[in-house]
Amino acid sequence: MPLNLATTLAGRAPALLRHGRRVPRALPSRSFSSVSPLAASCRVSMAATRPVNSKRLGTLKVMRGYSSVAQDAPNPKAYLDSGVIKPSQTVDVKKVLVIGSGGLAIGQAGEFDYSGAQALKALKEAGVASVLINPNIATIQTNHSLADEVYYLPVTPEYVSYVIEKEKPDGIFLSFGGQTALNLGVEMQRLGLFEKYGVKVLGTSVRTLELSEDRDLFARALEEINIPIAKSIAVGTVEEALEAAETVGYPIIVRAAYALGGLGSGFANNEEELRNMAARSLTLSPQILVEKSLKGWKELEYEVVRDANNNCITVCNMENFDPLGIHTGDSIVVAPSQTLSDEEYHMLRSAAIKIVRHLGVVGECNVQYALQPDGLDYRVIEVNARLSRSSALASKATGYPLAYTAAKIGLGHTLPELPNAVTKTTTANFEPSLDYIVTKIPRWDLSKFQHVKRDIGSAMKSVGEVMAIGRTFEESFQKAIRQVDPRFVGFQGDKFDDLDFELQNPTDRRWLAVGQAMLHENYSVDKVHELTKIDKWFLHKLQNIVDCTRELEQAGGLQNLKKDQVLKAKKMGFSDRQIANAVKSTEDEVRAYRLSFGIHPWVKKIDTLAAEFPANTNYLYTTYNGSTHDVTFEDNGTIVLGSGVYRIGSSVEFDWCAVSATRALREMGEKTVMINFNPETVSTDYDEADKLYFDELSYERVMDIYELEKSKGVVVSVGGQLAQNIALRLQETGGANVLGTDPRDIDKAEDRQKFSEILDSIGVDQPAWKELTSVKAAEEFAEEVGYPVLVRPSYVLSGAAMTVISSKADLKDKLEAASSVSPDHPVVISKFIEGAQEIDVDGVSANGELILHAVSEHVEQAGVHSGDATLVLPPANLDSTTMERVKEIAKKVAQAWKISGPFNMQIIKAENPEGGEPLLKVIECNLRASRSFPFVSKVLGTNFIDAATKALVGKNVPPKTDVMAVKRDYVATKVPQFSWTRLAGADPFLGVEMSSTGEIACFGKDLVEAYWTSLQSVMNFRMPEPGEGLLFGGNVSKPWLTQVVDYVAPLGYKLYAASPEVKEFIEAKSKTKVEVEVIEFPKEDKRALREVFKKYDIRGCFNLAESRGKTTLDVDYVMRRNAVDFGVPLFMEPQTAILFAQCMSEKLPRSEGIPAEHFLGLTYHPSKPNAPLSISDLVFSYNNIETNDLPLPSLSEAKPFTSLNVRRRQSSFGHIHTKADVKGHHHLTIPATADIVSTTQPQHGVDDHGGHHGPALDLFDQCALSHQEHLV
Repeated sequence: MPLNLATTLAGRAPALLRHGRRVPRALPSRSFSSVSPLAASCRVSMAATRPVNSKRLGTLKVMRGYSSVAQDAPNPKAYLDSGVIKPSQTVDVKKVLVIGSGGLAIGQAGEFDYSGAQALKALKEAGVASVLINPNIATIQTNHSLADEVYYLPVTPEYVSYVIEKEKPDGIFLSFGGQTALNLGVEMQRLGLFEKYGVKVLGTSVRTLELSEDRDLFARALEEINIPIAKSIAVGTVEEALEAAETVGYPIIVRAAYALGGLGSGFANNEEELRNMAARSLTLSPQILVEKSLKGWKELEYEVVRDANNNCITVCNMENFDPLGIHTGDSIVVAPSQTLSDEEYHMLRSAAIKIVRHLGVVGECNVQYALQPDGLDYRVIEVNARLSRSSALASKATGYPLAYTAAKIGLGHTLPELPNAVTKTTTANFEPSLDYIVTKIPRWDLSKFQHVKRDIGSAMKSVGEVMAIGRTFEESFQKAIRQVDPRFVGFQGDKFDDLDFELQNPTDRRWLAVGQAMLHENYSVDKVHELTKIDKWFLHKLQNIVDCTRELEQAGGLQNLKKDQVLKAKKMGFSDRQIANAVKSTEDEVRAYRLSFGIHPWVKKIDTLAAEFPANTNYLYTTYNGSTHDVTFEDNGTIVLGSGVYRIGSSVEFDWCAVSATRALREMGEKTVMINFNPETVSTDYDEADKLYFDELSYERVMDIYELEKSKGVVVSVGGQLAQNIALRLQETGGANVLGTDPRDIDKAEDRQKFSEILDSIGVDQPAWKELTSVKAAEEFAEEVGYPVLVRPSYVLSGAAMTVISSKADLKDKLEAASSVSPDHPVVISKFIEGAQEIDVDGVSANGELILHAVSEHVEQAGVHSGDATLVLPPANLDSTTMERVKEIAKKVAQAWKISGPFNMQIIKAENPEGGEPLLKVIECNLRASRSFPFVSKVLGTNFIDAATKALVGKNVPPKTDVMAVKRDYVATKVPQFSWTRLAGADPFLGVEMSSTGEIACFGKDLVEAYWTSLQSVMNFRMPEPGEGLLFGGNVSKPWLTQVVDYVAPLGYKLYAASPEVKEFIEAKSKTKVEVEVIEFPKEDKRALREVFKKYDIRGCFNLAESRGKTTLDVDYVMRRNAVDFGVPLFMEPQTAILFAQCMSEKLPRSEGIPAEHFLGLTYHPSKPNAPLSISDLVFSYNNIETNDLPLPSLSEAKPFTSLNVRRRQSSFGHIHTKADVKGHHHLTIPATADIVSTTQPQHGVDDHGGHHGPALDLFDQCALSHQEHLV
């Protein structure tokens, strides 16, 4: 008889309730002896497994299958091994295509690298071949070791169709690539491509995905099963939206269909606000929902898993700390829910299961609710019928591998037959039990953006999130705050001009406002609740922290604290530094004092079972609310510090580095310990290391774990700046063995003063510099070297507070900002060299000897942060002499700093005013892995982190290899992914401080081809079509604008200028005669601005201003901001603008080509029977007259082809094969709806690391000839 966990849980309910956990009622036990569970699981109406018909939406009769709403207890391993249930893969697939999410953006980040990697693991385990399409080269999932084939290609129907033709998969996963993959699937289904190629969509059907995304169909589907939703009306125009609002009643919320992270959504209190919101939303989505606002209600989420046999469980429920009105991605979230009654919990759980069954979800699903604070009234907000950000959080919060399980279900497995991948002792068909509390807090980087609006609402703005685990809410919450930013010590406040306004109107600093009110302004719980509508349960918990803080402050010094006071503070999540601040001591003194009492953290497991069953799991966290350790410490493992929270400057690239280092250590036979707290990462996957500590990356916590584990050493060079910042202290104060480059040498590179002095000593050139001691000295230096100058603080990531100063007037303000970044370290001012080219060098050294290096060039001029730059590898414009000089500099630097492990340098190449070879000046060096390590590793086919890990541990060190000496027949470009659209008001301007949120890389036979393909991989990038309008603005003192115009003018675009000066400049200086029309911008009237963009059909913007405008009325700011608001491609840097224009010139048909409506057909006459067709064999049928003399400029070289890809407007296209007639001639008719026809010969290849470059297809209203090797 299997044990019944539910009964056990009921018996210990009081203990759980003390931790804030609501316990479900005891469930009846069930015997498996009387009937085969497999047979029972099949007793389900076929209708229940079918998705809802979105056309008829008839009522479905749903029968319960194996799992009722009340779920059974997990089963012991013996039951799994007994053979009663035999795992069976009911979906017959041999090869599966997995769609990735592309570049990281706000709303769609690293969680899809984690979920996609889990899906690929599940496929490999099942013996099913896998093919991955994902242009995000920085991800772990694009390592060739996971998927059998990897394509770094745009996630578009055209490119995916190409891969399907080549690879012939029989199944496709759409659930693991976020909104990008979902939208792709819907589009391909509409075009009939899955049916055409015989590809089965695994897991949740496209029909169900459409149903969950189409707001109108979704509302009607839920009405069928009497599930309440907010009153809403789906509309497609602004006028319809206004009419709908009159019916629904203000205030309303606008939601966009098929949109990511609340993009295009917002609140409107009146007609004018709605008019602006609706117009903007409709530029991002064809359909919006006008819905009654429920602002102030509680917001909750349930993660649900269902298999094709109708077994259904809720894995995790989560509650938002913030009331409804703030996007869940921007909310503090707690799991499990803390304020629900038992009745509320089960009401929403039952509704979630009912919804998922009715919609026909097969796999994982997220259901979001609004719940009335006082009562049982609720509304369904939305359903995500795919893996989401919340899914990743739920997986890490519970230990239940949602993505892996969803992939297995997609292959036809059922929940009862799947073992729990964490415990190996229970089935996957049970609901996890938590004996801890998880808190998620978002990370925003809004301060990096000029003019940005800092309010948070229904559209997501955060760039990352942290997850903290504790035994009490107080402990979990305070840990999470420190994880968001190491500058925070815990629950604290900050000064605000109008505190009440800040509490009533949420911004990214909301919790700081709550802290200020409670800690420093003595606001009561009731008053804070009245202003914020945050549930009083949470506020009372925060009051506990406030009371403890005051008790510490009143003790009168560290030595006056008693043991129970220290222990109480630690149990509430106070850090040593936080206690030190309260008692006016130091962190080291508090640590010593705490340890003298024997107070140390306890290590606990996350096992999905609340320790009710034995589970040999390695998923760990630390807490002071315990009395024993759950694990032993005998491995003496090597600790790898992860990257922490994703933020601008530190993203999935560093997770790739941390995972690669861990895998390299394990391959060398080393035991590994990973420390990280980011739920979106692969590094926090339980099977990536021998032990995973989901915990803080602070000095205090790392030393706690280091001492407990008796670790061999700590790797600090693969986790980005966060790990690097504590390296010196770990060694000097903690006595830890920091592996690789000595932290004292790291300090010499991070400290600008020491760094510059060493470069001088080894004869490596650098821009003129001076350490700042006063504003007056800085002014004197700037006058001496001439403006512009660059202010560079020490120990910063992504150029924080680094700024270019062009005049004496700006100097004082900027210097004050820089000194606030790192007051303990000097700030250096240096000459900024304009017009220079920047070079990136990634290297690996062993004991000061260079063993591996990669050289990438920037397309942009120096002055654009390397994280925002377009990187080209191998370099297209660096000669062999320059490459050799760069290598020599790298050798000198490696030797001077005695580097063991990874490092990165930035060098600028500038013209020599005295003539001769160009000047090479080092501007920065980081003695750690950089964000470009995944890019260079995959492009060059050599894993730099693997080599660096061996070098820093001094084991199996590879020999010196010059991978740059190898000639390659391809070029790769890494382009940035920006999220300007989400950051309302932010000025889209590139400078020395980083602003991109992700990256993409694609390959080509040359720079133009690689860049062209990369741009098509950028999220929501829409190529301007000939005949549409291009808008020009910015600097007229340089020839940049005319270079762009010379490329694009022959293509038939309409040209517009933002000012008379720009018009006169272009018309006077362009090589070809062009006419440019000036557009007057109504700078303050958003509605009128919208009409301007619509009237002139502006579909592309080139704004090449040299500096930011100081106000939001600056014409260049208005132009840039509205371009991103209206989804128009924006190019704001001269060199990338020129390169894009060159791409357009080479890839798009010219206006003198054939009018599309007259192009009726093609006839192919091969020169020999059955010979490959070539361009010389083409006969074009033009108005029924055969001719070989049509002006198609891209038909420049004869290449064999036998098929043609056709793409029409509105993304309607098809792939057509030629057929031979009785005379051996091949005929093809192009549909009359094809607008323009041109041809290219795509190149296909495999990079050195096993990833496919894919074809560089002309995919913009054209045809693309395919090589014979690509044919089906």
